[in-house]
Amino acid sequence: MLLAIDIGNSNTTLGVFRNHTLVFNFRLTTRIGQTMDEYGIFVRNLLSLAGIERETLEGMVVASVVPPLDDVIETMAKKYLNLSPLFIRPGVKTGLALNVESPSDVGADRIVDCVGALSRHKPPFIVVDFGTATTFDAVSEKHEFLGGAIAPGLKISAESLFQKAAKLPEVPFQKPDMAIGRNTVTNIQSGLFFGYVGLVNEILSRMKRELGSESKVIATGGLASVIVPESGLIDFLDENLTLEGLRVLFEKNHERH
Repeated sequence: MLLAIDIGNSNTTLGVFRNHTLVFNFRLTTRIGQTMDEYGIFVRNLLSLAGIERETLEGMVVASVVPPLDDVIETMAKKYLNLSPLFIRPGVKTGLALNVESPSDVGADRIVDCVGALSRHKPPFIVVDFGTATTFDAVSEKHEFLGGAIAPGLKISAESLFQKAAKLPEVPFQKPDMAIGRNTVTNIQSGLFFGYVGLVNEILSRMKRELGSESKVIATGGLASVIVPESGLIDFLDENLTLEGLRVLFEKNHERH
């Protein structure tokens, strides 16, 4: 079996694959201050709760956008899981050409998402990942990563509003009944919710015109399910796309690794 880990700024997702099937997945809060031993005990406990024996893990693959945790996770894997993880970094075989000005600047998470999408969809397409930041990734019919857009994520947009505007209360992020709010809470919810849907649709509309109107849109990330029903421009919701991409990348590089 394969352990796949996606380390994001806010959350860390772990998935266990048996061949091509995702048999279990977990979502944790990313904590930079945790030690290698704390991560090791935590991961082994999660695997135990899922009924997965450590000895059945034959490989491990990691995508990380939090560099301070890379050494922690690598050391943890060797000590607690007896595994040497494959990190998605420049030089890893992806099958995706990076047709951008600075290929080394492209985040591992974006590459993994696009590889996962290529395993399930025919390009051209756009992948939208609703994470700490919301990323929009364009892939051509020639399997080229052409670039895209990065916008503040839903949560940090809301947190910024509450922190900077002293008189505005913190409210739950949810769709209000009407765009015209009748009180402070629904005013804020309208601005956050419909404003974000507008941001997503405007970027997607422009990218589809540039990439081709036939381009499909695939959404993933923790908050994707909130926006997808309202967008009208998103064709597929795949909440495990990043884990799937990690599985594909491990298989592509297994012999080399």
